[in-house]
Amino acid sequence: MIRNYDDFVAKLLEVGFAMGGGNSEGIYTIVPWNWNEEPPLDSPIRWHTEDKETDPWEWRIRVLEERDDIAYAKMFFKKSGFITKRWYPYFLAARRGGLDFEETYAEGTVSHFAKRIYDVISAHDRLPLHDIKTLGEFTRDEKAGFDRALTELQMKLFITMCGNQYRISKSGELNRNWPSTVLCTTEKFWGEDVFKKANDITPEQAKNELTAQILMINPSAPEKKIIKFIYGS
Repeated sequence: MIRNYDDFVAKLLEVGFAMGGGNSEGIYTIVPWNWNEEPPLDSPIRWHTEDKETDPWEWRIRVLEERDDIAYAKMFFKKSGFITKRWYPYFLAARRGGLDFEETYAEGTVSHFAKRIYDVISAHDRLPLHDIKTLGEFTRDEKAGFDRALTELQMKLFITMCGNQYRISKSGELNRNWPSTVLCTTEKFWGEDVFKKANDITPEQAKNELTAQILMINPSAPEKKIIKFIYGS
């Protein structure tokens, strides 16, 4: 049983990837209940208590701030999930096939909204969400397109979360009411090594290895769900 953050990290490193939250989508999640569901009586895990040891909501930021071998973003079924450094090259090989963003955009498989966002993020090491909107000059009327493109870029593994950051008011004070998600390119997040490994893996090899690992974790995972989990669509 997962009883704390260390248990969670150990299990994640063992299995390689998992859905965030309690919704497994037929694949796998480490904590198998959502924040609005009753946890097992013998489990100390509780959602949204702000306890960094036993609150899974806190764990997603802890792995980003304290480790360099786990990614967290909207990567599966347009929902959040985790992938370890060991397995990230396989997802890159399956979803990007060795192409960078500009090559993918030239093929017409990435939206113009996504390019606007990517261009802003790639010009910086990391940017909070509110700065991306400001620097990209996104209007309120463009919110729906912005949100879709942000998910699109994460699903295609071009950008990823890299932490949280509080807004600073015009007077220079931190607004601690709600932190803003910080994003960066996956190249900035991982560095060259992960991408070099991905380039040595064919899409077919990636599919086979990922399928085998999924079925080892969850032998009853449906084939259609496995394909969507691997390719992101």
